[in-house]
Amino acid sequence: MSNPSDSTATENNQLIEKILLRSGDEQKKARRWSVFFKSLTFLYLFFILFSFLPQMKGLLSSPSKFADHEQHTALIHINGVIAHDQTANANAVSGSLRKAFEDENTKAVLLSINSPGGSPVQAGYIYDEINRLQTKHPAIKVYAVIADLGASAAYYIASAADEIYADKASLVGSIGVTAAGFGFVETIDKLGIERRNFTSGKHKSFLDPFQPLKQDEKIFWEDVMNVVHQQFITAVENGRGSRLNKSNELYSGLIWTGEQAKTIGLIDGLGSPGYVAREIIKEEKIISFTAIPSPLKSFTKLLGTSIGTGISSSILSIQKEVMKLQ
Repeated sequence: MSNPSDSTATENNQLIEKILLRSGDEQKKARRWSVFFKSLTFLYLFFILFSFLPQMKGLLSSPSKFADHEQHTALIHINGVIAHDQTANANAVSGSLRKAFEDENTKAVLLSINSPGGSPVQAGYIYDEINRLQTKHPAIKVYAVIADLGASAAYYIASAADEIYADKASLVGSIGVTAAGFGFVETIDKLGIERRNFTSGKHKSFLDPFQPLKQDEKIFWEDVMNVVHQQFITAVENGRGSRLNKSNELYSGLIWTGEQAKTIGLIDGLGSPGYVAREIIKEEKIISFTAIPSPLKSFTKLLGTSIGTGISSSILSIQKEVMKLQ
């Protein structure tokens, strides 16, 4: 006759054995999926790096190397908003200008502009650098070609060129200054919100949207903008000179087509970068001196944005399939 305690012990041992086996299987599965996910991540990183190799190879070569000791037209792109934290910033553009002017084979510098404008400070830096380099290298002329848009700060820069060209449908001008904001005084009153703002200066918070606009501060701010506007006008007149057909609307902030801009002297002619290089500069060989962000910075930025979304979406879809399999 069997002992009940022995039977119970046997059942417990069998249960423990099953649990251990199940645990071992789960660990094996976890290790397999861990290897799979790591391999997937590696393949994704390799794919991104492989995609960047052609660009990185080109970026590691200097414009002078491409020039191959032949005379050329030096091309510099100014695209997008002109600001210190954008591609079209004064440091990048000025650096490109210096390299172009200092290259002994540069016949002329061609600015290809497609920008809605931006910071008058950044534009002023670039404008001044063009003038400085032209004084230092008087034999090298600067030509600006406006693509879709050359407005505000973008035209500020263009006006430093010896000649400006655009397409007949390009938008050119917008010689003015703007500063916009909102007022929420009545809104917070209706919501019963108490505004608490501590300053040490009578006008320190004069741009605060939660406080009423005072007439003396409004006049002051308009004076500031008028000063900047006059600086813009002076730069344009120094650059364009007698070619301008002055009117009451010229500095009003309006924008014109390339065809209209030609009649009022904002540009010298109609044409593309290729046309200007071929027909005006008489040098069809174009070498780009445009500053390009570091490949490492571009790569890491891409990793920071696309890898997270790409890997997470891939893992989620795989996890769904795993759940189905289980």
